[in-house]
Amino acid sequence: MFKQVRQNKAYQGVVEQIEETIVAGTLKPGSLLPAERELKEQFGVSRGTLREALRVLEQKGLIEIRTGVSGGSVVREVNGDKLSENIGLLIRNRTVSLQDLATFREGIEGGVAALAAQRASEGDIAFLRELLGEAEGHLKLGRKGWNAFIRTDEKLHMALARISANQLYISVLESVYSNIHTYYDNYLSYGKQRLQENYDDLRGIVEAVAAGEGEKARKLAQGHVERFNAYMEKKGAT
Repeated sequence: MFKQVRQNKAYQGVVEQIEETIVAGTLKPGSLLPAERELKEQFGVSRGTLREALRVLEQKGLIEIRTGVSGGSVVREVNGDKLSENIGLLIRNRTVSLQDLATFREGIEGGVAALAAQRASEGDIAFLRELLGEAEGHLKLGRKGWNAFIRTDEKLHMALARISANQLYISVLESVYSNIHTYYDNYLSYGKQRLQENYDDLRGIVEAVAAGEGEKARKLAQGHVERFNAYMEKKGAT
């Protein structure tokens, strides 16, 4: 199944071959990798090098290393969990700059809105309008409704992601919205004008999606992220 690797950073060669085999579907989820002795012979590496490679593969979420009599390296199903986890940690710890986060979100949320405009059903549009009505209710409460409004804003963005039916978008945005509060708490303060602008943005995006206007929805979503990032940057600079 595998071939010998170059000894310079040999563990990387082991990782690449096993990873390629898993992604290609040659090794199915739930199957065991060959025994350690067999892998050492196939790759032509030491026990230490092989174990280093297996640890890397486990960190990537591609295998699970089990101990005991029935243990071994078990292939895991490839999904976006590890990616979401890593993005979540970066955001939660505010490792990402406001500008980098905004640029990232502009691309993602613009694409989501455009796809949602192409794929939304009547039921989807009805649900978006329901969320918009919920947001309007919070808007009328002013400062008292600020936190609830932000949560509804997030629900609406996630609804758009699910309507897009793109699993990567869904996975990434779930991670973003589960962890972005640390930025809001530190850089986004209440303002009546901001609350109204946020609502107007959401209403415009929903109407563009309902009308099937993908490019308009994209531009509105990107402008929405850009505007509120500018507010956060301004507060962060003071």
